[in-house]
Amino acid sequence: MWEMRDGLLIDPQELSAKLGEPGLRVLDATVHLRREHPRGPYTVQSARDEYERGHIPGSAYADVAGALSDPASANPLVVPDPKRFARAAGDLGISPASHVVTYSQHSPMWATRLWWLLRYFGFDRVSVLDGGLRAWTSAGLELAAGEESYHPATFEPTVRPQLLARLRDVQAVVGGGSEAILVNALAPEAFRGEGPGAYSRPGRIPGSLNVHWEQTVDPSTGRFLTPAELESRLGDLGAPGTEPVIAYCGGGISATVDLFALALIGREDARLYDGSLTEWTADPSLPVEVG
Repeated sequence: MWEMRDGLLIDPQELSAKLGEPGLRVLDATVHLRREHPRGPYTVQSARDEYERGHIPGSAYADVAGALSDPASANPLVVPDPKRFARAAGDLGISPASHVVTYSQHSPMWATRLWWLLRYFGFDRVSVLDGGLRAWTSAGLELAAGEESYHPATFEPTVRPQLLARLRDVQAVVGGGSEAILVNALAPEAFRGEGPGAYSRPGRIPGSLNVHWEQTVDPSTGRFLTPAELESRLGDLGAPGTEPVIAYCGGGISATVDLFALALIGREDARLYDGSLTEWTADPSLPVEVG
């Protein structure tokens, strides 16, 4: 059995005891994906208003959809260039001496997206609040209102390109020129391409496995499963040193939940295909599988 990696998760009581410590940076990373129709296209919306109505005391709002994404991309929520990320991270007060705790108001995918972004740009002292804001309020802990911020700092990015898969990398896997396990983090019906989809074409990248991100958390609490449970759900995907893993979803967000779950049990070399199905399905020359 693999052991849970220390420091990646923090529970509400532990975080509560740390509030006010020098260097602690607590960040609400929530973004809303709105749909007019089920399985239809997404509209990306900031959750800053919800943050201002109630957040963990002392925490700041991390604009994952804006300042922490590439504004020049045709697709939303794309990894920004190092200078843009460094500026946004510095504005959030993140320095080499910081310990970042990221959380989401609802789905953990926004907290894990910020965790992955920080790790991609070379920063490792980051934890995800287990269960997010729901766990915080369920523990009877208080919320603050309004907007809070940290004193700006200097963030020096060190890009880890080995954590990011590009379109050409995935094409090489599909074409047989490179070996990797492609992991689709979407719901089983989306994986099978059933019904109207949020992307140009329904279906999955050929040869993919399906590990729905919700399989890695307890649905009643939103907390991550135990190491034994994650080992059972993830199988050989979580074994260090086995075949490379590339995780994807619709737009590079929910796949970071799978990547975080893998990291919890020691598999830290898995990559994110940031373009995911938004990029893949937009090119009619690229194959998709259904069923």
